[in-house]
Amino acid sequence: MTQTELFIQLIINGVTLGSYLALIALGYTMVYGIIELINFAHGDVYMWGFLISLTLMGLLGVNRTLGGWQLWVIIFGVMVVTMAGTGTINMLVDRVGYKPLRRAPRLAPLITSVGMSFMLENLGMIWKGPSQINYPNIFPTIDILNNVLGIKTAVLFTTKDVFLMGVTVPLMVFLSLFIRNTKMGKAMRATSQDREAAALMGINVEKVIRNTFFIGGALAGAAGMMVGIYLNTGRYLMGYDAGLLAFTSAVLGGIGNIGGAVLGGYVIGFLNATSDQYLSSEWTRALVFTTLILVLVFKPSGLLGERTPEKD
Repeated sequence: MTQTELFIQLIINGVTLGSYLALIALGYTMVYGIIELINFAHGDVYMWGFLISLTLMGLLGVNRTLGGWQLWVIIFGVMVVTMAGTGTINMLVDRVGYKPLRRAPRLAPLITSVGMSFMLENLGMIWKGPSQINYPNIFPTIDILNNVLGIKTAVLFTTKDVFLMGVTVPLMVFLSLFIRNTKMGKAMRATSQDREAAALMGINVEKVIRNTFFIGGALAGAAGMMVGIYLNTGRYLMGYDAGLLAFTSAVLGGIGNIGGAVLGGYVIGFLNATSDQYLSSEWTRALVFTTLILVLVFKPSGLLGERTPEKD
């Protein structure tokens, strides 16, 4: 493989990884923007998206590669149900664990979020076991450059790469349009800026918080399903690693900033791909967190974040 091919492969790998990391990071940044809480259970909601979609595939008897309209009906039908399920789980995490602590010292909900994370992980282990789980290979893997376009190259760009990016990127665009243009989106922005003032203006703050958790959980569930289809494997601890990288993405981009979460996801994706390709996977986390530290040293609010006064 030539240096040019290596660089192109790096871009493809970085965009693929960054797409689903950005989707998970949006949930972290949305919740923090509204109630200034780091929801450590969010990565495990992503894992539950994998488990729920896997279970639905099993109930439908899907265990082979499909084609045509059947493939799309199953994928998008299962995705809708999975997103509804993970959105509900995330909303219940807030109702049960965080809502009673709205006015408690900040350490209390933070510790609770860690407890919620362990609870979701253990429930996932009890449900599907501690071993690696195989996901149905329902989407065909076709080498687009070599087999479709007839370009003889060592670069691997498959239909699964296109599918992953083709689902995650539109979801991020849809969320951005939703936040900007809808009544609920404007209520979310107002609540993020000042909860008390938003309540005085007639906004139902608890409804906004509930919807924020639901949307964030739904996006994480979609990411979990997409990774299952892409990698065809996973386990109950998969949310820990992905959640850590996604949280890092949100902080790097500017926690509380929607665009920052997306940018951070792609930056982390490219850093991972660069380390895996030119260094070693053993150095990946060191490179990622060294970059995070350097960015925060010189710009503590993150790449796109802005310094804001502390909320009461």
